Amino acid sequence: MSEIILVASGDLRESANVQCWPAQAAMEAKLAEVLAGMGHKLKRAHPVKPEGHGFIASQREGMDVFVNIDPKAPLIVAEAVWQYSHHVLAGLVSHKGPILTVANWSGQWPGLVGLLNLNGSLTKAGVAYASLWSVDFEDDFFQNGLREWLETGAVTHDTSHVTPFDGSGVSRADQALVAGIAEDLRRNKAILGVFDEGCMGMYNAIIPDELLMPLGIYKERLSQSALYFATKQVSEAEARAAYEWMLERGMTFHLGTDPATELTEEQVLDQCRMYIAAVRLAEQFGCEAIGIQYQQGLKDLLPASDLVEGMLNNDDRPDVTGADGAVIRAGQAIVHFNEVDECAGLDALLTNRVHRALGQPVETTLHDIRWGDADRSGSREDFIWVFEISGAVPPEHNEGGWAGSESLRQPPMFFPAGGGTLKGIAKAGEIVWSRIFVEGGALHMDIGRGQAVSLPAEETERRSRSTSYEWPIMHAVLTGVDRDKMMARHKANHIQVVYANSAEEADRAMKAKAALAQELGLDVSLCGV
Repeated sequence: MSEIILVASGDLRESANVQCWPAQAAMEAKLAEVLAGMGHKLKRAHPVKPEGHGFIASQREGMDVFVNIDPKAPLIVAEAVWQYSHHVLAGLVSHKGPILTVANWSGQWPGLVGLLNLNGSLTKAGVAYASLWSVDFEDDFFQNGLREWLETGAVTHDTSHVTPFDGSGVSRADQALVAGIAEDLRRNKAILGVFDEGCMGMYNAIIPDELLMPLGIYKERLSQSALYFATKQVSEAEARAAYEWMLERGMTFHLGTDPATELTEEQVLDQCRMYIAAVRLAEQFGCEAIGIQYQQGLKDLLPASDLVEGMLNNDDRPDVTGADGAVIRAGQAIVHFNEVDECAGLDALLTNRVHRALGQPVETTLHDIRWGDADRSGSREDFIWVFEISGAVPPEHNEGGWAGSESLRQPPMFFPAGGGTLKGIAKAGEIVWSRIFVEGGALHMDIGRGQAVSLPAEETERRSRSTSYEWPIMHAVLTGVDRDKMMARHKANHIQVVYANSAEEADRAMKAKAALAQELGLDVSLCGV
């Protein structure tokens, strides 16, 4: 019986590691059973700790674990949870044996999100790997793929939905529009404001400066300590005015009295202070888009940034005045890229430019590719994705806008200082989805079409309860891309989405954004269309 080594990367937050461990342990037990049935023994490279979990919980720990692994051994990275890729990246970069990343197909914890982040990080680092996913590890797709990996060190996936973008179908008018945007970027340049880089080990979310500079886009590296200080300078009167603005538009805040477990008014006011501070800092440094890391550092000082980020990404948002008393960028979103994902930031900047020029909705956000399932209510027959992010969607994406949005306290295991989300159910409509990623030392964009769809209330509730109930949700159908094709190709935990006013206009906007990316030097692929 041959031996397969297993490692499991976890969170930096011990509260998350302990709470999520039972799901990981169950997954590993099933994986060991399947491998045993194929004549192989699964051996953990690191023990279950007295703290109550068996995750690698820091970069140094990961390096130390890999010192004792045969560099030529077949290796599985198994993930049922969100994980910090840099915990294991150093070991995987130097590993010489075949690598397989595996996730359980479940919405309970962000295991699929963790897998896709690790895959994107390995792709950027130029590390060869194979990847598989399964609900119960007994289906033919998984078992055939596992046998192939055991025999060859690789897994063959169908990526026939991916084709190089051909700009010949872009109209002359849109070609001129795209050329104008590209020329403006190269001549006048644009700034991505980065509030501390490298959020949650997301190596795949960092774009090297030398890849951005030819586009005319540069980083302003800002410290979250500056955001913290600026937040604390905002008066209660200003914060309360922003809060009341949202209340007047019908947004619901589910408030309680215990800040450890409930959302309090003081937490929301601090979030409004952060919103005002972020707008002012974006203006001060001339940033066209900004990204706040939050989940390390600021999480110990301030309530969550997600409500702030959703407010920023909406054209219709509370006014913020500068030192001169003038309103800063009145009636215009200040593009924000959640979790300081610079690939999403670049994508969002291009999206904003193209959609504003075309007269299409500019509100855009990234989502986690959290999970997906059949419609258990029977109202639809297609596979429907659950796109979900920790609360940062613009209200314009939600059914009912501000009035259809609500704020619930962030889960304490991730967000000890609390703060509210910007939860809602994404409205039905035509969407363009995309992802910029780094591979082979170059920038790439995958782009496609789809629809956000409406589901019966009980099905939406089931999906929300199967994931993170406090977070906003989009029911998404992607044109020409099924579950396994998407997972096989996508090089990130995040996906960028934006609405268009009709199917025809969405097709036009997709082609225009693809043409802009191509004009700027990105390698662009159409997916499923």
